[in-house]
Amino acid sequence: MRDKEMKKRIVIGVSGASGAPLAELLLRELKKIDDVESHLVVTYGGERTIEEECGISVDELKSMANVVYNNNNIGASIASGTFETLGMIICPCSMKTLAGIANGFSDNLLLRAADVCMKEQRKLVLAVRESPLSKVHLDNMSYLSGIPGVFIQPPVVGYYHHPKELVSMERQIVGKLLDRFQVETCLERWN
Repeated sequence: MRDKEMKKRIVIGVSGASGAPLAELLLRELKKIDDVESHLVVTYGGERTIEEECGISVDELKSMANVVYNNNNIGASIASGTFETLGMIICPCSMKTLAGIANGFSDNLLLRAADVCMKEQRKLVLAVRESPLSKVHLDNMSYLSGIPGVFIQPPVVGYYHHPKELVSMERQIVGKLLDRFQVETCLERWN
């Protein structure tokens, strides 16, 4: 059996918006799934946010992924459409990253990997994080939502599963992100 048939690959991008604990939980959950391989790329802003919000080092977060890429390595495998993946989740997705994707400004690996997902019509899930949203933010999201396979999925808290603590809310958000890829987890959705 060829390697790509044994493992499903999902690229995880972490940019500098608030919400790094969601990326940590996402990687922890993917690590539990035998047939899914996580490919991680983190921006400089993402590294700063991880240190501020997660209570772990960037290296600890990176150790949760199967493969880690340097964001400056524009020639890495995830920058090529011939490297087959199920797609990419950018969590959290900053407005700067959103703007770069919307305008084809692929000056780093995270943006190039997102561009590859769009050109190959693979799933690209953007957990955009900002509030309030300006017209520029909304225009970029509106534009991208019209591209096949692109999903604008802000980490919006749901209450229908009656969460009692923050981690329950985070688990529900991450479960919904992984639902886009039909990845089975034990994460809460509803009661």
